[in-house]
Amino acid sequence: MTEPTILGGSLSYPPTDEFKNNALVADNSLYELAAKDRLGFWAIMAENLDWFKKWDKLFSDEQAPFYQWYIGGRINACYNCVDRHAKSHRRNKAAIIFEGESGETVTLTYQQLYREVNKFAGALKNIGVKKGDRVTIYMPLVPEVVVAMLAIVRIGAVHSIVFGGFSVDALKNRITDAESNVLITADGSFRRGKTIPLKENADKALAECPSVSKVVVVKRTSLEVSLREGRDLWYHDLMKEAPLYCEPEQLDAEDPMFILYTSGTTGKPKGVLHTTGGYMVGVHLTFKYVFDHHDEDIYWCTADIGWITGHSYSVYGPLSNGSTTLLFEGAPDYPQRDRWWEIIEKHGVNVFYTAPTAIRSCMSWGTQWPERRDLSSLRLLGSVGEPINPEAWHWFYENIGHNNCPISDTWWQTETGIIVISPLPGVTSLKPGSAARPFPGIEVSIFDEEGNPVSDGQSGNLVITSPFPSMLRNLYHNPERYVDTYWKRYPGYYFAGDSAMRDKDGDYWILGRVDDVINVSGHRLGTAEVESALVDHKSVAEAAVIGRVHAIKGQAVSAFVTLKEGIAGTEELIKELKTHVTAKIGSFASPEDIYFTRELPKTRSGKIMRRLLRDIAEGRAVGDTTTLLDPNVLAGIKDKIDIMKKKG
Repeated sequence: MTEPTILGGSLSYPPTDEFKNNALVADNSLYELAAKDRLGFWAIMAENLDWFKKWDKLFSDEQAPFYQWYIGGRINACYNCVDRHAKSHRRNKAAIIFEGESGETVTLTYQQLYREVNKFAGALKNIGVKKGDRVTIYMPLVPEVVVAMLAIVRIGAVHSIVFGGFSVDALKNRITDAESNVLITADGSFRRGKTIPLKENADKALAECPSVSKVVVVKRTSLEVSLREGRDLWYHDLMKEAPLYCEPEQLDAEDPMFILYTSGTTGKPKGVLHTTGGYMVGVHLTFKYVFDHHDEDIYWCTADIGWITGHSYSVYGPLSNGSTTLLFEGAPDYPQRDRWWEIIEKHGVNVFYTAPTAIRSCMSWGTQWPERRDLSSLRLLGSVGEPINPEAWHWFYENIGHNNCPISDTWWQTETGIIVISPLPGVTSLKPGSAARPFPGIEVSIFDEEGNPVSDGQSGNLVITSPFPSMLRNLYHNPERYVDTYWKRYPGYYFAGDSAMRDKDGDYWILGRVDDVINVSGHRLGTAEVESALVDHKSVAEAAVIGRVHAIKGQAVSAFVTLKEGIAGTEELIKELKTHVTAKIGSFASPEDIYFTRELPKTRSGKIMRRLLRDIAEGRAVGDTTTLLDPNVLAGIKDKIDIMKKKG
C-alpha cells in the first residue's frame, strides 16, 4: 500500500520559536545520546530518580523474553513521587487538584499528600497488608484513590485497579485472578447526577472472592451501606488511628509494582504485570519530555486511574516529576457541554491530555462550547488511546489550542507502560495524524507477515525490536500466554498487534489493530484510514470500520457511523459517504455497508470495540463485553443490521 494521503497530506507544523526557546529539548541531542549508546542512555536517565542502592547490573536478557533491568537496585515509587518533593522547595506546591462533579475543589500539597500517604500506608500495615500482597482498588476518581495507590507501593504491596464503572462479574474475575487479600472501595460515586452504588456492587462480587479478608470503604456519597463485622472498615476510622510516618520499603527494582487487566482477543482479560524500577524510570522520563514539563505547569490527563494512562500520566509520571496533576470526577458534557473547558479556565490548565474519541464528541457538539471559555492558559495538548484522524487533530489544534499549542499525539499500550512513539514538542514538526517517531532509547520497526522489514510507504506490523525498562515483565500467573501473545509471532521481537506505516521522513502512522486491518481484493486497508475519510465528511461525528467476510473480495468494508446532531441518516447520505471515501482513498475502500448508529460500542476508556462489531456483522456469538461502557449499544446495532439484511 502506498503512503495514505488521507493520513496527513503535505501539512506540517514545526514548533514555534517561542515554544522552542522555552522547551526542555529543542534539538536532536536526546535522540543522539540514545542512538550512541542505547543501554547507556537508560542508565543515565535512571539517575533522575532517587535510589536507596544503585543497581549492580543494568540489563539482563539471560531469560529472554523475561528481561530484567537495574538488577540489584533498590528503589521505592512512592518515595520518588512524594517524599523527595515534600522534603524540597515543592513541599507547599499543589500535588493534586481535585474537581468533583458538583464543582467542589480539593487541593493537596506535596506535604499534605506525604502525610496522608504515610498514614494510610501505616493503616494498611495495621490490618495485615505486607510486601507482595495484592490489593484491589475499586474506586471513583477522588484524591483517596491516589493516596491508596501510593500507600500500597510504599509498603511493597501490589495494586490492581479495577475501573469503578466495571460490572460485578468483571470485578470478581479480576480479584480472583490476582488473589487479592484486600479491597479498597467507596460507598458510591457520582456520574452525570446519579449515584453509583460501588460498595453494593463490591459486596456482590465479594460473595465469590474468598481471598479477600478486609475491605476498606471511603465515604464519598450519602449512600447507606452495609458493613460486615470483622471484614469491612471505614477509611476515615483507620486514618484516625494510623501512625504519622511509615518507612518506605526498599524494593528491588524487579519487585512487582502493579497488575492491570486489559482485554485480549479471548474472553479472559490479561493481567499485565509491571515492576518497580524500570517502570518508574520510563514514566518519569516520558512525562518530562513528551509534555515538556515545567515546574509551574498545571497538568490534566482526562483518563480514569483505572486505565494505564491514568496510572502513568495522571499519577506516577506527574508526581515523580513534582508536577501538579488535576483529577476530575465527572463527564465532559455534564451539566453542560463546556465542562472540560470550564475546568481549564477555572484552574488555568497548561497541559491537556485526552483521547481522540472525546475530541470527536466535542467536535460534534460544535465550537460554541469552547468559545464560551478562556483557554489561553493552554500551551501544550496531547492525544492518547487510538490514532487521531486529521480532522479531529485540526479541530483540537484550532479550537482548543488556538493554533498555538503543539499536539503530542502518542502511541503506547498497557503492556509498554509508557509512551513509545510521540513527538517531542520542542523538536518535532507535527503532521496531523502521525505519532511521529519512537521516543529516544526505544527502537521499533515494521515487519511484513514473514518478519522482513518493509520499505518506507508500505504498511505492516509494528514491532518493538529491543526491550526497554518499562515494558511488562509477564502476564500474572500466565507466562505461556505472555510468550505466545507478544513474542511468538516474531521470535526475539515484541509484536504490538498494531498495523503501521513509516513515511519517507521516518515518521510513523498507526493504522489500527492488526485484526482490524482489512484485505479487500488484495488491497490492505487500515481501519483508521477509512475512518478518517468518513469523519472528514461534514455530516459525520464518528466512525468505526471493520472487515467482514465476503465471498468474492475476501473481506468487505462495513462502516458504523455516528452523525452530527441534526443530521438524518438517509439512503442519499449513504451514497454520498461511499462516494466521499472513494474520492479520498479509492473505489476499493468504499464501504459495502454503512450503518447509522446513535453510539458506537466503546470501552470505558473510550476505545471503540471493533471486534464486537465484527462479531455482530458476521453473525457470531459476541465475545467478551465486560469492558463496554454501555452493553445496550450492541443490541441497537444488531437490530439495525438485521433490518438492513432483510431489506436485501
